[in-house]
Amino acid sequence: MTESTREYDVLLEILTNRMSVRRFKPDPVPDDHIERILEAGRWAMSGANSQPWEFIVVKDPETRQRLYQAYRDINSEYIFWMEQMRVPEMRHPSYQIPGEVAQQLEQASQRKGWGDAPVLICVVGDGRKQWGTVMGAMTFGRDMTHLTDGLANASQNMQLAAAALGLGAQWVTIHVQEPFKRILGVPDLLTFYLIIPIGYPAVERRPGYRRELRELVHNNKYDMNKYLSNADAIEYIRQLRQRTLPKYASSYRAARP
Repeated sequence: MTESTREYDVLLEILTNRMSVRRFKPDPVPDDHIERILEAGRWAMSGANSQPWEFIVVKDPETRQRLYQAYRDINSEYIFWMEQMRVPEMRHPSYQIPGEVAQQLEQASQRKGWGDAPVLICVVGDGRKQWGTVMGAMTFGRDMTHLTDGLANASQNMQLAAAALGLGAQWVTIHVQEPFKRILGVPDLLTFYLIIPIGYPAVERRPGYRRELRELVHNNKYDMNKYLSNADAIEYIRQLRQRTLPKYASSYRAARP
């Protein structure tokens, strides 16, 4: 085995063992671990090396709770009722809850989620820094692509760094930025991209499901035999729900002592 192969095996082990964590132990995260995670984010790819990211590390308990409450106020009930428009087996796994609708809503609203994480890393982007890349990239009607690509790369690096350090993390998508900006004093011009909760997992790790390579790799041109009809795509989601529901449910379930 060559040195490069050994390094690849280490990377693949981190990739395959990483999982989204939504329940955390109260144990504090060492400062040097957070610095290592941030350092990994600093070395992400970006258009023309423009490095549009900035990171806000939040440890203050009151501020963390304010951020989580803002997230719940904006997302929880709205997303719940949107999921009610689907047949139960096609809903997002976190909203496949037994019982009457009122009971489902109450149970969903009582989840602590990432509010218990001892550290939050908020990823903020400065769109002006994408001016460092080619001007042509801003003429196709997707002028934010280079910004969000760079922020996603930095966030992914930090997720992998957390997993390598034995920590849990989650990708918390932000749909409405303004409340979070107000809490943290982020200037309006900047983009509040996402929140990464960091902490020691209070859940059991379970192997993740991934499609087989043969299903998603095409050689030399697109293989139309692999193209999904609309009915095929719906059936894929149905099977995905069945495969991932136990794993997703475990991310909320406390680990056994």
